[in-house]
Amino acid sequence: MTPTFGELFRVFGRIGLMSFGGPAAQISLMHRELVEDRLWLDEQAYLRALSLCMLLPGPEAMQLATYAGWRLRGVPGGLIAGCLFVLPGAAIIAILVGLYAAFGNLPLVQAAFLGVKATVIVIVLHALRNLSRKALTDPASRVIATLAFLAIFALDLPFPLIIAVAAIWGFATTGQTVPATVPASRTGSRPLRTAALWLSLWLAPLFALTLSGQKLLSDLGWFFARLAVVTFGGAYAVLAYMTQTVVDKYNWVTTDQMIDALGLAETTPGPLILVTQFVAMLTGQISGGASLALAAGAVALWATFVPCFLWIFLAAPYLEQIAARPRLSSALRGITAAVVGVILNLSVWFALNVLFGSVPAYSLGPVSIPLPSLASLDAVAAALTLLAGLLIFKLKSGLATALAIMATVGALTHFF
Repeated sequence: MTPTFGELFRVFGRIGLMSFGGPAAQISLMHRELVEDRLWLDEQAYLRALSLCMLLPGPEAMQLATYAGWRLRGVPGGLIAGCLFVLPGAAIIAILVGLYAAFGNLPLVQAAFLGVKATVIVIVLHALRNLSRKALTDPASRVIATLAFLAIFALDLPFPLIIAVAAIWGFATTGQTVPATVPASRTGSRPLRTAALWLSLWLAPLFALTLSGQKLLSDLGWFFARLAVVTFGGAYAVLAYMTQTVVDKYNWVTTDQMIDALGLAETTPGPLILVTQFVAMLTGQISGGASLALAAGAVALWATFVPCFLWIFLAAPYLEQIAARPRLSSALRGITAAVVGVILNLSVWFALNVLFGSVPAYSLGPVSIPLPSLASLDAVAAALTLLAGLLIFKLKSGLATALAIMATVGALTHFF
């Protein structure tokens, strides 16, 4: 059954408003809506589409929604589904940035955010545990994860380089070959035309910003465009790369603001990579007020999500051929193993910066390791982290519930 555009708006609008809880919950929600309740997609088509989206850079749940819309009603359907998956969360993020800029420095709000930061440590550890159980199934994957952790933690190597090396290793070491018979692509697909159109749509505004002399907006746009190309493994994986750039290189936001951004992004529907919008808007707010914040948010959204449509509209007609190439799956396994190490680095970075007031780095040649001053341990932050761990790991609280409870407990510590 082919749905009408009105039905697409209603169903994907509801999915966009209800898509809390990260990719796993979002993928499960779409499965129930599209496969179980409406029979718009069959089980095997849905699973093949999910595999394709996991091979591509970018938020897999948003790209899965885009693919489903494309499969049902072509490019207009893909645009409807993809946009409705992102826009509700983007609107909430814009409101949160305004509130954060206005009230974020109040002592009571800072105390509440300490509870949020403690919860973020546990959320990332929870994601790390779940991913490692699926990804680290053999000695080779565990070695890749370990080397990726050391490369970013001790050597400060850039995230794109780590991902590229892991992909090449996975691609080169698979013992499988491409099947002799590969299904034909969908008749009428025009990959060069599609690539040219969407690359132009994606990059032309960024070139225009560069030529217009809007340095901050141009820098934001090009950074998030680069980020969109290497966003394998979800938002947690690229947060370390984001932090290297927005905190250490450009000094757009502080470490605390970066952690707050992730905590607030966890509370909204839509893909967690909307944290890019939060960072961009906060940067614009600090640099030039509300108007620049809105412009920066629009640039970040454009640079981050337009390439998702490019990947899907370019690759979707060739889903069967892509699925038939085991070397691509092997490359993805290498990337996923490296992502585990990168997320471990993110966990350590969050924990050190939340729990300790002083984290000096000790260097020896190319190796630089952050070691906290034990005397600077924040006992309140440590207690809040333990409470967050109890809520998420033992009591199985949902992320939104845990964040709300911990923000409340953090705020209460202000009075004591």
